[in-house]
Formats: sequence, C-alpha cells, structure tokens
Amino acid sequence: MSEVPGNEERVIGGRYRLLSPLGRGGMGEVWRARDEVLGREVAVKEVRAPAGLDSPDEQRLYARLEREAWAAARISHRNVVTVYDVATHEGRPWIVMELVRGLSLSDVLEADGPLSPQRAGHIGAEIVAALRAAHDAGVLHRDVKPANVLLANDGRVVLTDFGIAMVAGTSTLTMTGEVIGSPEFLSPEQALGRTPGPASDLWSLGVLLYAAVEGSSPFRQATPLSTLRAVVDEELPPPRRAGALAPVIAGLLRKDPAERLSTEEAEHQLRVVGAGGEVREVPPPDPGPYGTPTVAYGTPGAGGTPPLPTRVAPGAFGPTTADAPGGPPDRQSRAGVVLLVGAVVLLLALGGLAWALAHNDGGGGGGDTAGTPSAPGPVSHSTPRSSDATTKSHSATADTSDTPSHSAGSSPPPAPSVKVSLKKVRGSYEGTCPPPEDAAPAVVATFTVGRTPVDVQYRWVTADGESSDPGWKTLSFGSGDPRSRQVQHVETGYEAEKTVHNAVQLEVRSPVAANSNSVAYSVTCTEKTPTGGASSSYTEPADGGSGPPAG
Repeated sequence: MSEVPGNEERVIGGRYRLLSPLGRGGMGEVWRARDEVLGREVAVKEVRAPAGLDSPDEQRLYARLEREAWAAARISHRNVVTVYDVATHEGRPWIVMELVRGLSLSDVLEADGPLSPQRAGHIGAEIVAALRAAHDAGVLHRDVKPANVLLANDGRVVLTDFGIAMVAGTSTLTMTGEVIGSPEFLSPEQALGRTPGPASDLWSLGVLLYAAVEGSSPFRQATPLSTLRAVVDEELPPPRRAGALAPVIAGLLRKDPAERLSTEEAEHQLRVVGAGGEVREVPPPDPGPYGTPTVAYGTPGAGGTPPLPTRVAPGAFGPTTADAPGGPPDRQSRAGVVLLVGAVVLLLALGGLAWALAHNDGGGGGGDTAGTPSAPGPVSHSTPRSSDATTKSHSATADTSDTPSHSAGSSPPPAPSVKVSLKKVRGSYEGTCPPPEDAAPAVVATFTVGRTPVDVQYRWVTADGESSDPGWKTLSFGSGDPRSRQVQHVETGYEAEKTVHNAVQLEVRSPVAANSNSVAYSVTCTEKTPTGGASSSYTEPADGGSGPPAG
C-alpha cells in the first residue's frame, strides 16, 4: 500500500510513524508503521471508541486493549503474532506488533472460494498449535475466525487479535449487554453466557474449518439472535465438501464441550488430513456406569440461567433439509415432539413406580442401596467458592470398557476419577530475592477423587518449564477417608533484578490424567540476589497432616 498523505508527522509514542492502513475491524484500525528507533516496519493497532460511548465504557474498552497486549505478549510461538510494545498516544493505548506480510484467511476465502480439505487441515493444525500455546499460558482467544488468521508470505499461519481474550485469573472486561466474539463462531456455552474454556476455542475452530471447505458457516442466520439460537439448538448441517476433514469437524462441533476432541487429538487428526491422509471420527468419552452426567458450563449468569443440557443425539450431523420430508423442519413442531416424548417417559416411570409399590410384599427389610454411590466426604480445609476462572476444576474419568461385568444383584463400583482445581493465595511478590516462603506466590490445590482408597500422583509445572518444586508426588486417600483434600504450594523461582511473569498448573497422571486450571503470578527482585540460590518451596496438606505427601 502507498503511504497515506498527511501522516508524515503522525508519530505514535515518539517512535512509530504511521505509513498506511492495513485493515479495519470492530475494535479499530491496524496501520503499517516504521519504528524509527530500530529502523524496522511494524504493525500498530489503533482503537477508536464508538461514538456516544460514555467515559467509563470507553476506559473499559481501552483496558481491554491493554489486556490484549498483555495476554498476547505472554505467548511465544511461531503461530501467534508477536507483540513488541504498548504505546500511549492521545490518552489511548496503541499495540505495536510484528508486521505479518500476507493475507487473512477471510480474504483468501472471499477471493478464491472454499479450500480443499487437505489445505484446510494444514491451516487448522497450525491454528491448534497456536491455541495450545495460548491455553498453556492461561489465555483463551474467544474469537477464532477467518479474519483473525493470517496466511503469511513465508508460509506461516498466524493467529492474531487477542482483543477479547480472557486470561485465567483475571476479571472479564466486557461492556453490559455486549456479545463477546462473532455470533456465528461462538460455542453453545458462550452463547448461553457460560464461562468458556479451551473447548470453546476448539468449537470456533470447527466452525472455521466448516466455513473454509463449505464456503459458509453452518449456523449463520439473518440476525445475531437467531444465529445464537441456531448455535444452541440446531444440529450441524452435514458438510458436502469436507471429505477427509468431516470426522474432525464432527468431533469439534459437539454441543457438549466435554465430548469435543481434545487439543492433542485435534492437532493430530488435522496434521494427518493436512498430509493427505484420512482419519476416523473419535467417539465421545465413555459416560461410565451411571450414564452421561450433566455438564455445567461455568458459573450461571444473571438470573441463574440453567446449564445447557447434555446432547444425546447419536451423531454430530443432523438430517439435511433435502432429506427432510416437506422441506425444513418446523422448530415449534420439533419442540412439541420433544415435550410429548418427555411426558410419555414421565408417565411410564410413574406407572412403573406405582406397580412396584402395589406388588411390594415388604420382605427383606430395607431396600437395596448397593447401587447408590456414597456422597463425598467433607473437605477438611474449606475454600470459599468463587466464580473466578481460577477456581474452575478440570476432571478426567478412566475408561471402564475393560471392567469385568458384575452380577445382576449388584452395581459396579464408580470409575476412578480425579478433579483438581487451584485457588490463588498470593499472586505476586516484590522485594529482595530469593523470596521468603511466607511472602512468595502461593496457591491451594483441592483434590477430589471419585472413590477411595486411591493414590493420586501429581506434579507442579509452570508455563515456562519446571516448577521450583519439580518431580512427581503422591497424595494418598485411605479407605473411608474424605474424598477431598487440599495441598498448599509455594513458587520461589526468580531472576536476579528482574520481574518474572509466569503461571503454575497442577498435572495429574494417576489414577487418570487430569490438569488443573492455570494461576498466573509474578516475582520482582528489587535488589541484587544474595549468594546461596533460591530456597525450595514446600507442599503442606491443609487437612491437619503432619507434612507433605510422600513421593
């Protein structure tokens, strides 16, 4: 592009001279600029507050922009745009990023039409790699769409625009009544106002891949409201051009986030398709002996909106309009059928209960309760509940397909499971180093197991590598013990005379694999570090135990 006349004197932050506009989006405009200190070209993002926006909302908009820079700067990956600086000009922050020479995926689709499944698979695998790096840093993108994917001239696929990213452990900076993200790419849990997770970004990627090979997104309607309703209620129209990519799209676009492909499996399948291979659709996780559990999508919003119900449809793709007799199905009629079926099931259940009561001879004493799982024991060290992202728990359940069958008179034991969540105790430290343990960043982990006895093997990891307390550890739950326990952890890692921004996470490998949420922290060393190195961190059971778990 040629330079814009009249911008010769428009310099941002005393060093970035604006040359020409590169693009415009919902949050402002991106400029090609020259860094006159380092003598290189960069991209500078400018935000323009909407007309009529009052001062508080305008400041929140600018705070969101600053958070975008902070969030993206935490991610170091070839598939994520690099943030160099945040400059302030005319009371507004401007983000300075690397200049990626190329086209956006939306521009390519508009100019050339749909992609082949193989090319879309390659692009999708690179996007998943970027999302993995972001999620490992505790950052959700929340607006994955073709306009935010750049296809660079050097062959890179770059994910950009973390302007509405949500960093784990921070409050949301959104305006009242505002829809976060593009409606047609939002996940069902986001459409219902639930707290999103990594699976929400993978849903958006599934919509992107569908649009890339089909030429249009699957849930787009005439209005944003009808689009959101379609995202929540409508089945996925079967793709016609997806080819080998169809199983991946089906796995990513399951309404229940717990049933979607994992990040690792999605990247593996997309790389196979991108290399010209074929994959099979991965079935949803085994619901276990007690059926499919109800999945809650974060903390209910205002008014206590109930969670999205678990889908029980046999496949991810619904019938096509052409296959449906009489054209498109009537939504109200379908809702009526669902209500009718539910009423019939309820009547049958009540009838069965009445028959059982009428034929009960009262023999045998009390009823058989062997099939009822015991309630979790009390948590020995209580932790206040919070709607903050740092208190979300992540769980995993072992596959029970190889479990021996049980007799008709008894119920199988519950599958082994572990839920673990982190809550911040201290998030930052500033002072002489090494930081003392009573002032260093600290978290409390809550372990909840599905049954006892069991040994949980876990370790602490950080975003940039090993924790200051490395190695696998064992937390033992004895028979009859409470099924929830807490462990405190302190991070004492530091760099002399520097500020370290990091995040800590807990990883479980036995009896099943599970990961906790990630909690960000920082350590600032204000004076020269004395000799002797960093002191080690400790773990201490919060239930009155005598010391850290063995192992």
